[in-house]
Amino acid sequence: MTRLKTEIRAELTERIIPFWKGLRDDENGGYIGLVDYELNRHPEADKGCILNSRILWFFSEAYLFLKDESLKAEADHAFSMLRRMTDEQNGGVYWALHADGTVADSTKHTYNQAFAIYALSAYYRATGREEAIERARVLFDIIETKCRDAGGYLEAFTADWQPESNEKLSENGVMATRTMNTLLHVLEGYTGLYEAWPDQGVRARLYEIFHIWEKHMYNPAKRRQEVFFDHEFQTLINLHSFGHDIETSWLADRTLEWLGDDALTRRIRPLLLSMADHTYYAAFTDHGFANESEKGVINQKRIWWVQAEALLGFLNAFEKTGEARYREAVIAQWAYIRDKVVDHRAGSEWYWYVNEDGAPGSDQPIVEPWKCPYHNGRMCMEFLKRNPEI
Repeated sequence: MTRLKTEIRAELTERIIPFWKGLRDDENGGYIGLVDYELNRHPEADKGCILNSRILWFFSEAYLFLKDESLKAEADHAFSMLRRMTDEQNGGVYWALHADGTVADSTKHTYNQAFAIYALSAYYRATGREEAIERARVLFDIIETKCRDAGGYLEAFTADWQPESNEKLSENGVMATRTMNTLLHVLEGYTGLYEAWPDQGVRARLYEIFHIWEKHMYNPAKRRQEVFFDHEFQTLINLHSFGHDIETSWLADRTLEWLGDDALTRRIRPLLLSMADHTYYAAFTDHGFANESEKGVINQKRIWWVQAEALLGFLNAFEKTGEARYREAVIAQWAYIRDKVVDHRAGSEWYWYVNEDGAPGSDQPIVEPWKCPYHNGRMCMEFLKRNPEI
């Protein structure tokens, strides 16, 4: 674990941070939205709000962790871009802008609003800038008034908040009205907001999200989350997302710690640890962590974000249970990331995915609207903040 701390700190400070600093776009604002597999940069590419929000979150948290003023400057730069991604007339953040700052995709997605809250809350904690927390509070009100109904949270909307189809967070041949992924990241965004602004209304919503999750999304018989749902929370496909389950196992556990409710923790934490245990046996080997299983067929791609979240999920399970198998899984998972998922070419970061045999997926770029420093950067910082030898 001492060796891992040294290697993971170097990964954060010598590869991930310099790479993303190098994508700063001082001409058009924000950060370059596409770097292809051959490491060609495309400053003309659209700039997604998810990517920019995650960059803002990353540099804010990195500044809080490392106290490097250059990281605060990057966070300031990302914050200025998030302002431009905001629809000041109708409220909320757009899905994407063109490189010149005009609107490329005016969709207002609940997932997007939640990530903007997460980013703005971290930026406020890093800088104390009141405008940031005020914007986060406004987005919280928007989600609660525009993006939900009596049953829970909905997905996609037009610029003026009319419902639209959910292509952006639907896949595997289904069109979902509600998704586990959106609920998870609303939970995450609201947890970040509660950390920055411990408001009782936000706290109440976190309790409600756990209720929705436990009632509709966690499948106790299969020890997993269901993924895609119709309006009535009927599951639409037999899909086991190993990556989201291991991510939820530690991310939701962190929310429990912030709430500090012993009764809620006693009820929810065993379910989270059960998911970690299930994915340990279903998805994990010394050759990385599989992506998902659809109708019993496992997708063996080793996707960058899934590998990072697996390490944190196993670290959290080790801390909570003391079981040595999880400690060994953390060590093995890092070795796989270091040797296979990290792109050791000069001027690169992590591959989007590698195949089961370790060969990188050359059909995917190094940066695109979803490929960001949030998962791997968070993995590094979270590992370094914790004491893995309890």
